[in-house]
Amino acid sequence: MHPELQVRKRMLLMTVVLGALFLLVIGRLWQLTVLESEALTQRGVSQWTKEGVVTARRGTITDRNNNVLALSATSYMVCADPRLVEDPELFIETLAQVLPLGESARVKLQDNTKGSVILKRQVTRDVVDEIRRLKMEADPKAGLAAITFDEDARRWYPYGQMLAQVLGLTNVDSLGQSGLETQYESVLAGQEGSYLRQVDARNRVLAGSESWYVPSQQGNTLKLTIDSTIQQIAEKAMRECLEVNQAQSVTCLVSDVRTGAILAMCIKPDYDPNEPPRNDVASLTELMRITAISDVYEPGSTFKILTAAAALDSGVTNPEDQFYCSAKVKVDGDTIRCWGAAHGAETMAEGLMNSCNPVFVELALRMGTDTFYRYLSAFGLGKRTGVDLPGESPGILIGSRYVKDVDLARIGFGQSVAVTPVQLMMAANAAINGGRLMKPYLVSEIQSPEGDVLQRYNPTVVATPIRPETSETLRGLLERVVEEGGGKNARIAGYRIGGKTGTAQVYKEGRIVSDVHIGSFYGFAPADDPLVSILVIVNEAHVPVDYGGTTAAPFAKQVLGDVLQYMQIKPYADETIPNVVVPAITGLTISSARRTLAEVGLEMLDDGVSQTVLDQLPPAGSELPRGGHVMAYTAASNQVTPETLVLTPDFLGMSDVDCARVARLRGLTLQLEGTGWCIRQTPAAGEYVPPGTEVRIILSQAEE
Repeated sequence: MHPELQVRKRMLLMTVVLGALFLLVIGRLWQLTVLESEALTQRGVSQWTKEGVVTARRGTITDRNNNVLALSATSYMVCADPRLVEDPELFIETLAQVLPLGESARVKLQDNTKGSVILKRQVTRDVVDEIRRLKMEADPKAGLAAITFDEDARRWYPYGQMLAQVLGLTNVDSLGQSGLETQYESVLAGQEGSYLRQVDARNRVLAGSESWYVPSQQGNTLKLTIDSTIQQIAEKAMRECLEVNQAQSVTCLVSDVRTGAILAMCIKPDYDPNEPPRNDVASLTELMRITAISDVYEPGSTFKILTAAAALDSGVTNPEDQFYCSAKVKVDGDTIRCWGAAHGAETMAEGLMNSCNPVFVELALRMGTDTFYRYLSAFGLGKRTGVDLPGESPGILIGSRYVKDVDLARIGFGQSVAVTPVQLMMAANAAINGGRLMKPYLVSEIQSPEGDVLQRYNPTVVATPIRPETSETLRGLLERVVEEGGGKNARIAGYRIGGKTGTAQVYKEGRIVSDVHIGSFYGFAPADDPLVSILVIVNEAHVPVDYGGTTAAPFAKQVLGDVLQYMQIKPYADETIPNVVVPAITGLTISSARRTLAEVGLEMLDDGVSQTVLDQLPPAGSELPRGGHVMAYTAASNQVTPETLVLTPDFLGMSDVDCARVARLRGLTLQLEGTGWCIRQTPAAGEYVPPGTEVRIILSQAEE
């Protein structure tokens, strides 16, 4: 081939190759600058910038007096750059001295495609300071230089367990999980902010570089109707109530009779929302439940308040109306028994004082289904109250078209009907506040972070079930229940107290359990012009006498007495109720025992089984306020068998009356020296002693 031709062929081939390479370069440039431009830009930005979220602080929750119940405290997120961690195992092992990490952190540190990963959230400032110290002291090979910190928020409840179920709790992302935290999520949540910073290869902020910061907006504030002082009073009493009665659970509600505002809602057992048992999901779920609005129960004799109100208002009875109790009555072939021995001839007012079942069976049947159900509906039975908490139950009320006479009869004294505690409280409040059924509420105001009122919630009248005159009459009757009837254990010297005890059946697997009950007491004060009401419910007390007058009324008295003093409601008279020594009645006949107790100013309750007293509570030698009740057991199966040893309670800080009551419930006797509050005791709290042991109490007007 001619040399010139060969050169031309080579030049042509080179031109084609170079042209192809040029086209490839152009194509690649087009791919990078056009097709993949956006992705590459984002990749580049992610390498020299760091973006993050500025967590919004949740709004604060306060009580009616602006005491903080829940707030968001500053905490930190511990982050790390996986690209700077050569040995994740050594990194985690070194950091564990201050901050233990789980398996998830190890996995994150092995992902070198990310410039920053979150290792732990909601870390306190003290721990962060310890990590900073460790970074300076640790071996550089551990890679702790990769650690950075971002601001985070952690929910904090200053009062710990107080009001735990009502306030609820949040998860690690500050989202409400229960209670008011979830009910008002949109109000409390706030709005997240963001930031963008320019950083170097080691994730360090470049000096003098631009950055962008969008601040977060704090959530709004909830101002509650709860009074933290009244709540603390209830909490203290319910802790003692749960322990003394060895109960499965206890509930205490305190409300403003006039408005429906909830002043206290205490449910035991509870938990500390600052340290919830998240590892035990079943237990936490159970503890979070707001049983005061979600769980229903047969109210028993406290329901007689509503039956009495309806019967008086409808005109089928009056306080002087005559009845006769033979201890049982038949309705539709079913025998309905009174709770104890026959009461004989009695007026309607006395029937309420005696909590006589046959009287209220008769009242319900007199009214009939249409009339009685009209009142029950007006009292809010079978419907949700509308309280501002999640998970409320409407209760259970048999449909009027399906109810039989025997059902109606049982509803009359609180069986065959189920209510929630808050439902019963609002209905009973309506019976004594002049006839206004109020909507219960917990939030009084929604405020901006600066304190400006955004929304105010006012009292709401739902219905007017009875006339004011009927309500006034009923208040007088319920005051007699406390002064002369089964509610004497709730009597407070110098104050006019009205109320009603209740003892309800417990159902398990659809059957009535005979050996356990639900004891309760509903009370209000002052009886002539009610301002505050209380409902105490003791679920399945494991004590020999589990009537509401024994398990619930004394603690309702304790709470109500402290609340009246806190509210500066002065007593109408300077009255003291003297204590008397309980005489021995074991071995006596019922009539002789009753006379023996009456001689010292005490009254007797008996189980109505036989005519000879086999045992008694409180035991002989104990002290009771004059007019108190002694339980006489006539059935051998009910004989009291005290434990070999009893635990000495902690009397420190208690008044003389409280010391006597707690000692009496434990089967101990007291030697009181001085007046005022307990400053010293012997034996010491926590010691096990034989029943009947005398505890020496030193009292002083000034607590040490």
